[in-house]
Amino acid sequence: MADSNFTTDDAGIPVASDEHSLTIGPDGPILLNDAYLIEKMAAFNRERVPERQPHAKGSGAFGTFEVTEDVSAYTKADVFQPGKVTEMLARFSTVAGERGSPDTWRDPRGFALKFYTEQGNFDMVGNNTPVFFVRDPMKFQDFIRSQKRRADNNLRDHDMQWDFWTLSPESAHQVTWLMGDRGIPRSWRHMSGYSSHTYMWINASGERFWVKYHFKTDQGIEFFTQDEGDQMAAMDTDYHTRDLWESIEGGDFPSWTLKMQIMPFDAAKTYRYNPFDLTKVWPHGDYPLIDVGTMTLNRNPSDHHTQIEQAAFEPSNAVPGTGPSPDKMLLGRWFSYPDAHRHRIGVNYKELPVNAARATTVRSYSKDGAMRRSNRGDPVYVPNSKGGPHADPVISGEPANWYSDGEMVRQAYTLRADDDDWSQPGTMVRDVLDDAARQRLTDNVVGHLLNGVSEPVLLRAFDYWRHVDKDLGDRVEAGVQAKRDELDPKAALQANPSRSSAQRKA
Repeated sequence: MADSNFTTDDAGIPVASDEHSLTIGPDGPILLNDAYLIEKMAAFNRERVPERQPHAKGSGAFGTFEVTEDVSAYTKADVFQPGKVTEMLARFSTVAGERGSPDTWRDPRGFALKFYTEQGNFDMVGNNTPVFFVRDPMKFQDFIRSQKRRADNNLRDHDMQWDFWTLSPESAHQVTWLMGDRGIPRSWRHMSGYSSHTYMWINASGERFWVKYHFKTDQGIEFFTQDEGDQMAAMDTDYHTRDLWESIEGGDFPSWTLKMQIMPFDAAKTYRYNPFDLTKVWPHGDYPLIDVGTMTLNRNPSDHHTQIEQAAFEPSNAVPGTGPSPDKMLLGRWFSYPDAHRHRIGVNYKELPVNAARATTVRSYSKDGAMRRSNRGDPVYVPNSKGGPHADPVISGEPANWYSDGEMVRQAYTLRADDDDWSQPGTMVRDVLDDAARQRLTDNVVGHLLNGVSEPVLLRAFDYWRHVDKDLGDRVEAGVQAKRDELDPKAALQANPSRSSAQRKA
């Protein structure tokens, strides 16, 4: 038997050299029949899968989710039954940056979870914010492009970002989160995660509920200021990745407590906000948080590419007892996420170990395609009389559905009593943030606007922030003008001679 330490090719055949190609004489040309050399070069040219469109830069870890409370009155999902412990995977990420971008750029953070349940894989895609920039999937692609790179010079452009935001007032709530302290978490361990979307829960009796998931960090919320984030980006572009790895490697396992907001099914019909609008939150005074369980990450990946880079999260992985809602963005993602994985990884991406169901037997009629490991076997169609698997509505139970009617239209959501784009971010600025946090928000916005934003867009940005909060908008405009004066006092005097005259008299 060959020494197990010998190098082999991908077919398991021992190779003659790790250093020298096959040539005609020591100085002659390389031969095409050096199969090992060709394999190494060809594999190297193909070893990168396309990076994710958004959320390209990130990492994660494995762990467990343990249910500590009884919420069986609201859902029959196995993963949420009392005392249940389920293996899981979490991936954290930035949204706009490429795979090599710094971890500490100002950006929302992705918070994607995969639970390997006995009823199949249950996935959740979310962020470290409870809201999002847009509420209709028609605008999602445009939003992402506005945050990435220009077509002409391949540079990220603040003017492009603010142009989109100020023309999309529904973005104000999320932009307020982004420009505040939560825009640069100190680490992934020190941020909370949210489903953001509204989902459905169904109990054993078929009763339906609308729910929102809140994973609250047990480490406490901590953040970097803009200056600290910039310094860390220069010192260690992979700081968040390193922090998570080293904390788990050292036995300091981070954890999050899952808390739910639960709304009775019929209450959604008359709630003062549209409960399915992704740009809105449900005030906790209306629907308090209910404890469910604890998520703990305790195992680092052994192979980042196969276990993290090829991990595929999709909200359409909804086990019995869970389901979607009329949230238009969620329904768009129901299609978009698995479609992205089919393109990026391949049609059989669910056969990769990190994406494969663990505790249930897969009896799918999917067949063939690139990288297919095995087919279920005949029969390959349904219905059939050959003993193949068939649907069991008793197991699935009540479907996750709701009544809807009306003409086919292209229109925004019907407005509710308190629906508008400015009230909730305004409440956040005035009632949630303290004076120091409001000042940091102002400084962050001012710094961002001074970085290449054109005059027409800048004027819209001032108006945008005044709609959120008039005092905040005034402070942003004054801050931008003060910085401009500081950078170019001569131009400031020429631009506003009346002010310079008043300053001379003073």
